[in-house]
Amino acid sequence: MKKNLLMISGDRSVAAGKQGAFSQTLRELSAYWERIDVICPFAGAEPHQFEDLPVYIHPSPRGLWYQPWWILAKGRELYTRHRHHIMTVHCYPPFYNSIGAGWLARKTGLQYVLEVHHIVGYPHPASLAERIGRALSRRFLPLLVQSAAGVRTVNAAVRSVLIAWGIAPDAIHIISSMYLDTALLRSVSVQQKRYDVAFCGRLVANKGLMELLQAVATLPSVRLVVIGDGPLRSSAQKRARALGIVDRVDFAGWLPVPEDVLKTLLQAQVFVMNSRSEGGPRVLLEAMALGMPCIATPVGMAPEVIKDGYNGILTTGAPDDLARQIARLLADAPLRERIGSAARAVLDVYDRTETVAAYARYLQSV
Repeated sequence: MKKNLLMISGDRSVAAGKQGAFSQTLRELSAYWERIDVICPFAGAEPHQFEDLPVYIHPSPRGLWYQPWWILAKGRELYTRHRHHIMTVHCYPPFYNSIGAGWLARKTGLQYVLEVHHIVGYPHPASLAERIGRALSRRFLPLLVQSAAGVRTVNAAVRSVLIAWGIAPDAIHIISSMYLDTALLRSVSVQQKRYDVAFCGRLVANKGLMELLQAVATLPSVRLVVIGDGPLRSSAQKRARALGIVDRVDFAGWLPVPEDVLKTLLQAQVFVMNSRSEGGPRVLLEAMALGMPCIATPVGMAPEVIKDGYNGILTTGAPDDLARQIARLLADAPLRERIGSAARAVLDVYDRTETVAAYARYLQSV
């Protein structure tokens, strides 16, 4: 008999009706559970619900300040009705999810697993807020783990940091969230090249977009497409104007379905992931699976999947190094072909069926 799963998430994209990494995960994960309930932050007056899956979204009716109380109140109501087997808790500063989940666990006895997808500000903080977030993580994560049934991380780098902070190695389980939809990736047709460089991600400070814009400004005629949205979009557009490259940068915004993202990526010669801290990102693996030559900073999954010069290129993330690596790839079509061909091998490692199954097996074993 299948069991029920309760997820405490900071991701409000599904409740907002956006198709992305979390909605894909829920769709795959639902095959292993009788019912999945997701408690998340406020996402608008009319939250989206899945019509074809046993997945139910419960966004807070108020702002983030209320989230711990919402988790307690809604969580108790749901647990009384559905007696979930386990609770997962998306854990990051200021830890409102962890606080609310801790209250709920004490009231109900429900076990929970902390999910630490990345350490805010690690290895390189992009702002004062990230410096504070990293310090808070160092102080509170070892304490929060003491009440949890386990910790799930998505890469070896995060596990190493947690161990260095005093968390027992046997409490930490690496289970990737970076699975690939092989059928979709193989179905995307070849696209006409409109851009030289593609960037894809949430437009926030740690993604390194401003440095990429500066690099593009030093490369005459290079065209960049920016896929994604976020609080820095307006600042990035102003920066592009100030650098005199606004006519060479296309801000595509949030694209509605994954296929549109993949098609737009393939309209570029090169993909760049310039983050200062990461848990993944999945889009790096997707670009590699599409056979794109990728330039990435050595954060998140990148050091585990990229062999520098063989199936990708590592960069410091500084504008001068980015410009040098982009120019190198754009000037050498055979090199692009060799690196892109080698990159496709990620499809054999991160197939979604086995990755999601491993995640479900772990949760059901707790």
